[in-house]
Amino acid sequence: MTTNAILTTDSLQPSLKTMRASQPKLPLQPATADASSVNPSDDAQRWTAVLARQSARDGEFVYAVATTGVYCRPSCASRRPRRENVQFFLTTEQAERAGYRACLRCRPKSVTGNPQADGVKTICRYIEQHLDEPLTLGRLGKEFHQSPFHLQRRFKAALGITPREYADSCRLRQLKRNLQSGDSVTRAMYDAGYGSSSRLYERTASQLGMTPDKYRRGAIAAAIRYTCADSPLGRMLIAATDRGICSIQFARTDGELLEGLKREFPFAGRKADKSGLQSWVSALLEHMRGKELNAALPLDIRATAFQRTVWAYLQSIPFGETKSYSQVAKAIGRPTAVRAVARACATNPVAVEIPCHRVVREDGSMGGYRWGLDRKKNLLEMEQHA
Repeated sequence: MTTNAILTTDSLQPSLKTMRASQPKLPLQPATADASSVNPSDDAQRWTAVLARQSARDGEFVYAVATTGVYCRPSCASRRPRRENVQFFLTTEQAERAGYRACLRCRPKSVTGNPQADGVKTICRYIEQHLDEPLTLGRLGKEFHQSPFHLQRRFKAALGITPREYADSCRLRQLKRNLQSGDSVTRAMYDAGYGSSSRLYERTASQLGMTPDKYRRGAIAAAIRYTCADSPLGRMLIAATDRGICSIQFARTDGELLEGLKREFPFAGRKADKSGLQSWVSALLEHMRGKELNAALPLDIRATAFQRTVWAYLQSIPFGETKSYSQVAKAIGRPTAVRAVARACATNPVAVEIPCHRVVREDGSMGGYRWGLDRKKNLLEMEQHA
């Protein structure tokens, strides 16, 4: 989280100069035998790749900057150094043995050696560094020398979402950080890469569940209605905004339910509304007993692109059936993201309506459940016997 203070570059300049002058520079090791494996005749081409930020050369070499002690991948979005301060290495290990440390911005050590995975990671880094620019499939295809069709297909096969959805989730994440740090809505909007206020409100209304200004103020102006009721699994709470249900929880007592609601929405105006929410309570109880709903209950929940993908698939699992975490991961096109699927299930804010209880371990055992394993077991038994 960044500080709320706004400092100009000019106001920082004297202190920075003083600090640099007072701190002794750490000597970096001269070129070793490791660096000699870099053919000096190729340095001109490598330097051209660095100047052009050619992401296609990521993984082939890294460049290190003597004045900062940092090494980067060719596509790093940081300011270009002077050529006389640059040294090239074929591997990150060579750069570190020479006394350099990895750049925290471009994360050159994240290159794995798997061409397809590295390619998708490189596209992700490129998207993250150009959120304030139009990122069409045509532009990405041109940048990475792929057809737009194949680029999107490979990207979605690896991550389960499209490049546009990934960019949207990055912008939303940055917007939340900016708003939470106290930035104005306008500054938070542009720093996160949104081009206009209308676009901001269009893209974030359903994901934030409230206007950006309300989110910035800790949802203090947002009104959340709630009610508690008996259910086959103990006391149940349903809470909703004007847009739809934002929380469905189970606990032993109303006090525990209200405390959980307060933790989830610490600054919201919470108001009991038994009569206003009774129809949703009745529909949810009937659904738990096996009755199909005429229409899905309206939801107003915050989620990342990955969470939304997982939760949408969970809602497609038939009543009374279960899937393993690995089956869910494969079904959404992310076979290696089993742990991430489990985290998405664990952070589901609306029990039953998003049926995370229908996901079990590979051996059929219960696994975890946010509202207790006994409730998960009872809920599955109710569905199987309905």
